[in-house]
Amino acid sequence: MKQIIAVHDLSGFGRCSLSVVMPTLAAMGVRACALPTAYLSAHTAFPPCPHSVFLDLTAQMEATLAHWEELHARFDGFYSGFLGAPEQMEILERCLSHQRRDGFLAMVDPVMGDGGKPYRTYTPQLCRKMAELAAHADLITPNLTEAAILLNEDYDPSPAPEKAAAWLRRLSLDGRRSVILTGLSLTGDTLGAGCFAREAGRVEFAQAPLAHGVFSGTGDLFASVAFGKLLAGESLPAATQAAVDFVSLAARTTLERGGDPVEGADYEPLLYLLAPKKI
Repeated sequence: MKQIIAVHDLSGFGRCSLSVVMPTLAAMGVRACALPTAYLSAHTAFPPCPHSVFLDLTAQMEATLAHWEELHARFDGFYSGFLGAPEQMEILERCLSHQRRDGFLAMVDPVMGDGGKPYRTYTPQLCRKMAELAAHADLITPNLTEAAILLNEDYDPSPAPEKAAAWLRRLSLDGRRSVILTGLSLTGDTLGAGCFAREAGRVEFAQAPLAHGVFSGTGDLFASVAFGKLLAGESLPAATQAAVDFVSLAARTTLERGGDPVEGADYEPLLYLLAPKKI
């Protein structure tokens, strides 16, 4: 069983971050060891109120990694998402340096914003530090907003395939890392992603039926499925298409069941579809 470090916040209410990452990867036969960056009473798509809880866990991250070193824990991969402070990114850079070995796969989802705007906690300094951490990754999975931030470009909600391909190649740092660019719609009734695989050196696109609505946590769900498929030995294009298909199905299932997209996609009843095939 593959074992990875999962670096995300934990939200008590709403489907996102660790509450999505851990069960999704578990269904795919991957043990995700949690390294929480923060605890939130509910994810940030819900409006804040006087009783909202946000607990910074930076100090606990450093202590946790020190304990894991004492236990001689070794991992097959690393997956980071929401980070709340520059110090957290520095901690993770040291972690990657320590854990790297043959076959290790590091994926950074550079969570910084959506809808053309950075999240309110993401200062220019924090965005720069995220770019520095992402430079250590084998694979990054930005959405269109995050890609624009990383490239210092204007946000484009509907880039043409040629522009998306050019962004993917630039984000690869001259082919040194693979990239999945999410939130791409090539037709009016589909949504998906594009990918650049550093091994093959080419761009491919994946699309699935569009479910109308803004679904919280689908970026985390997408990245988890893609990462699990890669750890199982699938190619980047195949992993990208699998993630696109699963998120599309989860979103459509949510609408059919009358669920609230703000709470996240109803992925749990579908996890059996991700189970490794028996030989």
